[in-house]
Amino acid sequence: MNNSEIIQRIRALKSEKNALLLAHNYARPEVQDIADIVGDSLALSQAAVDVDCDIIVFAGVHFMAESAYILSPQKKVLMPDADAGCPMADMVTVESLRAEKKKFPNAAVVCYVNSSAAVKAESDICCTSANAKEVVASLSEDEILFIPDKNLGRYISLHTDKTVHFWNGHCPVHQQITQGDVLDAKSEHPNALFLAHPECRPDVLELADGIFSTAGIIKYAAASNEKEFIIGTEQAMIHKLKKDSPDKIFYPVSPYAYCSNMKMATLPSILKALETENTAVTVPEDIRMRAKYALDRMLEVLPKK
Repeated sequence: MNNSEIIQRIRALKSEKNALLLAHNYARPEVQDIADIVGDSLALSQAAVDVDCDIIVFAGVHFMAESAYILSPQKKVLMPDADAGCPMADMVTVESLRAEKKKFPNAAVVCYVNSSAAVKAESDICCTSANAKEVVASLSEDEILFIPDKNLGRYISLHTDKTVHFWNGHCPVHQQITQGDVLDAKSEHPNALFLAHPECRPDVLELADGIFSTAGIIKYAAASNEKEFIIGTEQAMIHKLKKDSPDKIFYPVSPYAYCSNMKMATLPSILKALETENTAVTVPEDIRMRAKYALDRMLEVLPKK
């Protein structure tokens, strides 16, 4: 089948099976175009709870599908490609987290959603890049153990009086963006604002005109009177930005800001997942309930849209 035939079949199966297709802002453009909802981790987590459906097909990586199942276990959650993982999530394990918690017994564990269900279950509350500052501010504890992204943790520490301990993890895509990349892009596009994701390194964030989650970047660009933007995150974001603000120009900060894991969901793999339903993601109930507590606490911090 060609792409048009695959898309037609996907749409028919979604209707037949009451299925919802969720796609992260870093998914392939053609996948974003057929998704029911395209967004960041917070928006997709909320959609998993709010939308009435029987099946969720998650065009993202494994921890995202786990989160959808944790919040809505009555729904079948399918991964188009079961091998789509997250290197950042793999940088923290239950055993290593338990050892670190012993070093800081008075610290609340704030877990970035880019982590496994088992790690979430060992945490006090989850956060996304969109609500991390609000999550930390909501806690009564004066000491925070932030896992697993050290760059987001350092960024949050600048916006709180609490003591923040950082895990030595990072997103490889954002970590490899350098000051040189930013300066080169600014030199090539002198009229463009540089908008960066807080997973970028501190020296890169120092050059930013604005620091936002992926949803925040989209919202800021749409509302701004400026017409040109350098985008400091995964380059697939450019597709969503162009669709939402077709009158503006967007440049990737680096041609190498590319997440291969986020691209593993393809039109053929989405179709196969819907046809076979054999890539379902589940979480053991004891882990699910403890992880759900951390996710529920996160969702309570901000009102649902």
